[in-house]
Amino acid sequence: MPEAQHLLLFIAAGLLLNLTPGPDVLYIVSNSLRAGAKAGVVAGLGITAGCFVHVFAAALGVSALLATSATAFTVLKWLGAAYLLWVGVKLLLARPQPVGWGRGAAGAHPTATPVSLRQVFTGGFLTNVLNPKVAIFFLAFVPQFIPADAAHKAWSFIALGTLFNLNSIPVNSAWAIAAAWMARSHAVQRGMHWLDRVAGLMFIGFGARLALSENPSNP
Repeated sequence: MPEAQHLLLFIAAGLLLNLTPGPDVLYIVSNSLRAGAKAGVVAGLGITAGCFVHVFAAALGVSALLATSATAFTVLKWLGAAYLLWVGVKLLLARPQPVGWGRGAAGAHPTATPVSLRQVFTGGFLTNVLNPKVAIFFLAFVPQFIPADAAHKAWSFIALGTLFNLNSIPVNSAWAIAAAWMARSHAVQRGMHWLDRVAGLMFIGFGARLALSENPSNP
């Protein structure tokens, strides 16, 4: 494991990276807006689970294969792009539905539109697992904080990757809670149909960008 100052730097960098908007944040926010904070938190947990797959894959050398094999990178890239495009088109074609953040009979507690939390979790999981750039990110980012004289580099990689992923949970949960709080606004509820359209276009944009991306390890 790195020294205390390097470990703090790793944690700070991880928090900043997790705060950066991207497909993960968009997925959390869109689910939280439509179905409440619980759905957003579950979406974040699915994303974290997908990141754990990449951490263990990197420790086993699978991410190195993605970084060096054009074929492996391209196959996973197209699968990920197709999935993001599918999510985007699904949002674009979705029929207008009430957000479900009205107040109950007693006027005290908001109620969220029912959703399948299993599907929300699986969607977040696939958002990460099918993105080869996430695998290569871990392969490029984490080793910088592993001491050159570390006796067990693979275990150090897993430990740091686990720390990075666990640190993402409160950040993702904060995105979910903030989005759910925004959804209480009547203006947001009235414009949810258009927010779905915007989210759909953004997912399509992320998918297209992934499809057009090159393996970052190639010169």
